[in-house]
Amino acid sequence: MNPLNAIVRHRPVTAPALRLVCFPHAGGTAGFFRGWSRHLAPDVELLAVQYPGRETRFTEPLVPRMAELADSLAGPLAALDPVPTVFLGHSMGAAVAHETLLRLEAAGSGDVRRLCVSGRAADRPARPVPLTDEEIVEAVGALGGTSAEVWEDPDLREMLLPIVRNDYHLIDAYRCDPAAPPLRAGILALTGDADPRVTPGQARAWESRTSGPFGCRVLPGDHFYLVPHAAEVARLATAPFGLSARPGGPSAP
Repeated sequence: MNPLNAIVRHRPVTAPALRLVCFPHAGGTAGFFRGWSRHLAPDVELLAVQYPGRETRFTEPLVPRMAELADSLAGPLAALDPVPTVFLGHSMGAAVAHETLLRLEAAGSGDVRRLCVSGRAADRPARPVPLTDEEIVEAVGALGGTSAEVWEDPDLREMLLPIVRNDYHLIDAYRCDPAAPPLRAGILALTGDADPRVTPGQARAWESRTSGPFGCRVLPGDHFYLVPHAAEVARLATAPFGLSARPGGPSAP
């Protein structure tokens, strides 16, 4: 794997006050967050993680295990200039961001001040039997992801299915180590009110994963609620640090 291609700079800033690093969903790419620059203050740098096997890393082999993927991302992220940083991961990307941040904090880094976990339950048991290809295609469609027309095109299906299959098998086999220490960084949990895979209660359970500030926001929409609400998600992710959740319900970060 080429660590130099692991990070895409959608908007470099000469002297950033804040850095937002985005982690895509299963089957997703760094390009998913390309347009988010327009939702950020001018002094916020926008980066996105590029997983192997897609876009600029298309020729690299896919990574089938969470530990290997998080290990491969921690190094390039640790090598960045020290800037107050927010990690934002959607769906599978939330788990990848969390695992990567565990590694960075274990190495002594304190640059990441907040982890935003979007569309991902805090505790989801590993799936004992991997989904078949048809079950994966059905699951992607049910979440409002890749359209049915893409899967009906033989060339697109041949190109995309191995990537989505790899990511689904990776995240379905993953379970966070129950002995993992709580993060020092705060956590902001985000979900859609009609997400079929994440209830507000499951999102709020992320509070146990941090010793820092915690917040939870429920926005209108399904699993991909953040597409129409990108501006609001970007605002919440980059809001000033340090505010805790109001007990008993959704709150600001």
